[in-house]
Amino acid sequence: MQTMRFPILSSYFISSLLGAWLALTSILAQAQVPPPTVLARSWILMDVTSNQVLAAGNPDERVEPASLTKLMTAYLVFEALKAKKIDMAQTIVPSEAVRRAKPDESRMFIQAHKPVTISDLLHGMVVQSGNDAAIALAELIGGNEANFVNLMNQAAQRLGMKHTHYADVNGLPDPQHYTSARDVALLSAHLIQDFPEYYPLFELKEYTYNKIRQFNRNRLLWLDSTVDGLKTGHTTAAGFCLAASAKRPLPQASDVNRRLVTVMMGERKEHDRVQDSLKMLNYGYQAYDMVKLYAGAQPVDTPRLFKGVSNTLKVGVKSDKFITVPRGVGEKIKPIVQLDAPLLAPIKDGQAVGVVKVMANDQEIAVFPLVALEEVKEAGLLGRLWDTALLWLSKMWRKWV
Repeated sequence: MQTMRFPILSSYFISSLLGAWLALTSILAQAQVPPPTVLARSWILMDVTSNQVLAAGNPDERVEPASLTKLMTAYLVFEALKAKKIDMAQTIVPSEAVRRAKPDESRMFIQAHKPVTISDLLHGMVVQSGNDAAIALAELIGGNEANFVNLMNQAAQRLGMKHTHYADVNGLPDPQHYTSARDVALLSAHLIQDFPEYYPLFELKEYTYNKIRQFNRNRLLWLDSTVDGLKTGHTTAAGFCLAASAKRPLPQASDVNRRLVTVMMGERKEHDRVQDSLKMLNYGYQAYDMVKLYAGAQPVDTPRLFKGVSNTLKVGVKSDKFITVPRGVGEKIKPIVQLDAPLLAPIKDGQAVGVVKVMANDQEIAVFPLVALEEVKEAGLLGRLWDTALLWLSKMWRKWV
């Protein structure tokens, strides 16, 4: 596998890439085997380990999320837990607002003014899909549900969910409450990657509160031992929805797990969302291979650096970088390194300084950023003047030739 290197003239492209997710520009890899037919209104299959979309159908179509809304509710609760603003063992007293969860809605059966722990509420919302639990958690973090919904929408923008707007914490039908399969997949990936300490909640098959035992509605947890989440949703308008994730070891590296996420929106039957999700997960593992491209914290290149205390800069990726390709294409991968030119100090550790375009069979498979693996401070006055002269001479030489 040969690495090709070309300069780029502007950092604008790098900045644009950093503003997106899914390998910072999500590129749909073309498999040699077409994906299976599914009945979902919109759907997507994503490789979370390599941050690539593998297959999709109408992924940006506006759809109702139903209880998949609770993925964002959970995200904000996990964020508060990680920041130590709240604690799992903390006890709260739910307000009268929890009575808004009607008998025909999913509930964990908490009672207004009766103390309950945050741990119980999280289990009740994630495992039992309790609308009452979501309301109680929203009031705890946002002060009231309306403020919490504002936080949900702010988080959606921050995460790059371009086709999402929330109107409540549970997903009840509302013209201003919508999402897309791509956005749900994006949020699911963030839950997995940003909160590994809390993600195991999604694989629990049952939970008992107040002597009421309820089972997780994600039937894939029983059908496939590699599935460990995430969430179901259903209303008459939204249809049957499912965000599912599986983790399976790489055949060539058993110590590395490869994670896929699939999202099915608007299925007509509960059985269909289960079977379609399972088909798509199996397809992702069978039709695509994952290749380790670069090791984390190891230099990919050491380009010339100007106006710094060092004349070179180590660039690479902070963590191991994997790429997903159609089965049989792994040996044909050609990474093309494109660096911002000229590179000027000061440079911060982790600063984006270029990109890698991954090519196979003359097709672009993925794009991801290269970053500085070290900090390089600015040189003194004489060093900066010398490099300024060198840059000017180089520019003149290019004009002459």
